[in-house]
Amino acid sequence: MVAPPFPEHPLRETLANELHTRPSEAIEAPAQLTHLAVMFSDPEAMARHLAALCARLGGAAPAPGASHFAGDIGALRVRYEQHTEFCSLTFIRRGMGGEFPFEKPVLSELPEEWLASLPGEVLTGVHLVLQSRHEIEHPPEDLSLRHFAGNQVIGSYVGGGAGKAYSDLRMHGDRCNRILLRDIDLNPRHAGRIVQRLLEVNTYRALALLAFPEARSASAALRKVDTALADLSARMADPSSPESDAHLLSELSTMTAEVEAIAASRGYRLAASRAYYKLVQRRLEELRAERLEGLITFSGFLERRLAPAMATCQSVTVRLEELSVRCARSAALLRARVEVDLQAQNKDLLASMDRRAKVQLRLQEAVEGLSVVAISYYLVGLVGYLAKGAKAAGLSIGGAKVDSGLVTGIAVPIVVALVFLGLRKAKKALSHEK
Repeated sequence: MVAPPFPEHPLRETLANELHTRPSEAIEAPAQLTHLAVMFSDPEAMARHLAALCARLGGAAPAPGASHFAGDIGALRVRYEQHTEFCSLTFIRRGMGGEFPFEKPVLSELPEEWLASLPGEVLTGVHLVLQSRHEIEHPPEDLSLRHFAGNQVIGSYVGGGAGKAYSDLRMHGDRCNRILLRDIDLNPRHAGRIVQRLLEVNTYRALALLAFPEARSASAALRKVDTALADLSARMADPSSPESDAHLLSELSTMTAEVEAIAASRGYRLAASRAYYKLVQRRLEELRAERLEGLITFSGFLERRLAPAMATCQSVTVRLEELSVRCARSAALLRARVEVDLQAQNKDLLASMDRRAKVQLRLQEAVEGLSVVAISYYLVGLVGYLAKGAKAAGLSIGGAKVDSGLVTGIAVPIVVALVFLGLRKAKKALSHEK
């Protein structure tokens, strides 16, 4: 490979090759096909299982990690395609026609033990017969009896009138659907594209409907949450309700968790259903179907049956989103009310603390006054003891003996003033430090 003269994005070649990874097979009438769509959990196990079949029947096996494979195994041709959550297996047997082609489908040539040990679950299976234009053409009434167990047949021109497609879209005794495609003016490439689109319509139709049972179960659960939320909203609006906002908020949190759990468990399936339904509609458009006299077309039948189920899935998705928004809005309102109540309680608490602080200040001032008196009392007592001791020792001042009572009396205002000033100075020093 020649090196490019410019720097390349590391995914450039991968993205370019993606456009050519799943080309349609060129199929020439007459031919028979069996198509299986298998839901898997391990794509590597499915690839290994196919490789074992190739080795058993004789043929090249898919490369490790390959998401697409096409090759001949014995008298059959196999196509393998790996998708996000399923893989498709198509087995083609060329040159097989006859009056009753569905009596011996391609599936009968595969080993029973290989089919029984598929590493996954078959979601849909289809036997498709590409009938040659040279074979006898039967009217729809006869086709119903010959190939579709007497069921109502739907059908239309396909490929702009180059072929006719018939089916009853029902599972038969071998648990597979049946499609009869009659060649009118189909070349092999055109026939391969028509076959691919018919098979994809059947596969994507089943994948789209996977969400329908979950949507129905979710709808019942959402109905209960919706009713409970309406009741809770009514209690929120009732001023005489005895329940506290905190209790209502707790109950609402439980409802919100239920809605989120439903969304988490079914969100992927509902989103995938919408995507698959769009693919069904796109493939029906690509069939370029035209009405056959007296028959319901594929698009008419599928739209009439599939559209209501998809509408149910869409309504559940919308209800999930609306309920989530309503729960969030109610929770925000309740939280605001709880916060207002808390702020009112905090205001009352602060006012109470302010009152207590004022009382404590008054008590402190009273204690300070009592402290001045008590300290002065003890200090004056000490001065009195000193005066008495001086008198007993015979000390005199200016020739006169010390009068202990006079000294004590003179010391009282002085001691009180000094104690008051000292306590005041100490109080100011502590306030300054704080």
